Amino acid sequence: MLSRVANSVYWMHRYIERAENYARFMSVNFNLALDLPPNVDQQWEPLLIATADNDLFKKYYKQPTRENVIQFMTFDKRNPNSILMCLSNARENARTIREIISKEMWEHLNQFYMMVRDTPPKQQWELGQTQTFLTEIRNSTQLFYGIIDATITRNEAWHFGRLGRFMERADKTSRFLDVKYFTLLPEVELVGSTIDLMIWSAVLKSVSAYNMHRQQYRSLTPSSIIEFLILDRMFPRAVGHCIRQAELSLYEISGNNITNGFGNSAERLISKLRTDIEFTETADIFRAGLHQYLDDLQTRINDIGAAIFQTYFDSKPIEV
Repeated sequence: MLSRVANSVYWMHRYIERAENYARFMSVNFNLALDLPPNVDQQWEPLLIATADNDLFKKYYKQPTRENVIQFMTFDKRNPNSILMCLSNARENARTIREIISKEMWEHLNQFYMMVRDTPPKQQWELGQTQTFLTEIRNSTQLFYGIIDATITRNEAWHFGRLGRFMERADKTSRFLDVKYFTLLPEVELVGSTIDLMIWSAVLKSVSAYNMHRQQYRSLTPSSIIEFLILDRMFPRAVGHCIRQAELSLYEISGNNITNGFGNSAERLISKLRTDIEFTETADIFRAGLHQYLDDLQTRINDIGAAIFQTYFDSKPIEV
């Protein structure tokens, strides 16, 4: 497969996953804002900090109000990570590889993009239909993945797409948890209170993990939530599961046998991260500090992404 084609497949999936996760960020924060007591201020800036969009936001907006943050993260073309721009980039990548994706994939992605592009932002907020709109984003993404599973051969292209999807999902799940760090309540005595527990529940709901967590654990505690969203091997949005699935696709692409060891730097980095997660306990995470652990995790995921680029997508000089 040409590196250009592989790169387009990989980033098409990453952009689609990113768009869905941004919709999840805002949707859950919307619900949390409605549930919080009147004396507790709504907090929208933590979304910008956790997604590393805070500095760019300050260039164009004065205050991180609900309307400004939603506009910036959804429709603002100056933000390369906004939902609109992610879908635009995903659509452009898909357009350049029409010959290797299914007709159904292209048609749905094209309709998905135009649905978001043609939505007047002011009309959405005036009608109070923000949550309905964000739900449509999530549902359209899930439908796109369903179309892929039903219409695409399990070849190299499928694995590159799957690799991109799980790499992006692992990064964003860690950032959902990081929102909790940036939303810490100012009063120490409120830690462990009903409000604090409400915020932890919002973290679970942001990745559709609330029901699965309740089936597995007796009660909602920070320890059980961190264990479930970082270390669990079975839940599809847990970091541990995402890294494991990305690793499997990476080895399928190269043809290396995972039991015989890595064959390139990308495989070495991802296998090392997967092993570290498997041998980590929640006590280790708390000992290091949740934010510090997540910050290091995000750095390592970025390093794996850079290694994937250098191994498969980077233009290399021809040796004579």
